[in-house]
Amino acid sequence: MRLIFDIALTHVAGRGRQTLVAVIGVAVGVGFSIAMAALMQGGQDDFVRQLVDTMPHVDVTDEQRSARRQPAEDLFEAVAISGLRPRDDRRGIINPTKAVSWLEEWMPGRLAAVLNVQGVIRYSGREVGAVVIGIEPEKEVKVSPIVEDFESGSFAALAAGGNNVVIGDTMASRLGAGLGDTITAVSSEGLARNFKIVGLFHTGTTARDEGEAYVLLKNAQILSNRPNAINEIRIKLDDPNAAPTIARRVEAELGYKTVAWQEANESILEALVVRNVIMYTVVAAIMLVAGFGIFNIVSTITHEKARDIAIMKSLGFSQTDMRRLFVMEGLAIGIAGSLLGWALGFAITYALSRVRFEIAATGQEMTRLPIAWSILHYAVATAFALSSAAVAGYLPARRAARVNPVDIIRGAT
Repeated sequence: MRLIFDIALTHVAGRGRQTLVAVIGVAVGVGFSIAMAALMQGGQDDFVRQLVDTMPHVDVTDEQRSARRQPAEDLFEAVAISGLRPRDDRRGIINPTKAVSWLEEWMPGRLAAVLNVQGVIRYSGREVGAVVIGIEPEKEVKVSPIVEDFESGSFAALAAGGNNVVIGDTMASRLGAGLGDTITAVSSEGLARNFKIVGLFHTGTTARDEGEAYVLLKNAQILSNRPNAINEIRIKLDDPNAAPTIARRVEAELGYKTVAWQEANESILEALVVRNVIMYTVVAAIMLVAGFGIFNIVSTITHEKARDIAIMKSLGFSQTDMRRLFVMEGLAIGIAGSLLGWALGFAITYALSRVRFEIAATGQEMTRLPIAWSILHYAVATAFALSSAAVAGYLPARRAARVNPVDIIRGAT
């Protein structure tokens, strides 16, 4: 084996210029594959992290996944119901205190019970449609994604006394209101209540910044004329990946629709899987192109060394030895290109990680491209490169192994 290895290196080194071109081709393929994977994986991780951070890991609402069965359907085998007019049911989670206590006993994370009230916010003759969200500030800060986005005030200011409200800066701008002004919230029930603005937040999400207003839970219950009611439980887990399991258990026990963040964003996550398939397909195509360069060199060597091959076979080298020889030559080029490609990939990835650009929406904040540093990217690119090199070396090696030494030595064509 050592002799075969030495011969392989001699063959490859003997065609220095062509070998260098092939090595550079592999290196460029590996390097750009690593950089592309780092950039795309970084973007995906950053996007998923934003999904996880900006919404509850598990969301329990007062909805049902399917319509409630009518009593007649349980009593009779064949039932036809027509003209059914359900009663006006002001929905809410039944016995919320018991539900929250049960969750707190075993659920590995934090939770907050809220009441969402559809309504309108009015100020100085202007009005904006909004969701008035009743919260308990000490619990909301543990699960809310906007606790770090306050421009002034905080959730704690809601409990400072009086009827207070926290709204988005976009809503305040549309209303022409500011910190300390008093606005009027009108619920869909027609009830109205005045609130003093004690906090402004900016998340960068238009739906939140102009469509959400936070008040104390008891004030939302008064505004909607629903004492002691809640219609949503937001849960943040210690392990976001456990959300589907937790959601199934909660829904089975409480009977209310419970959605994990993976289910809420199922179509987006599927699109990310498709994008990964496309990315690795492109990587494979790049390595395939580099493999043609290796194939060209090994084929040329096989053709030029036909007489040497015949002499080696006449000295006792088997067909297996010939295949090993030329596969080694292909792998040698692949390994050299991969090592050089690692350095190139690291350099490109590092350069991308230093790119800075300004977000136009803020005019101030500077950010960088999301980059994921992972040894897996190097391993995958190298695996593609070595696979291409092995195949590129094997095809001419198989032809060389079938050479008849007698025909070659006698000068037969």
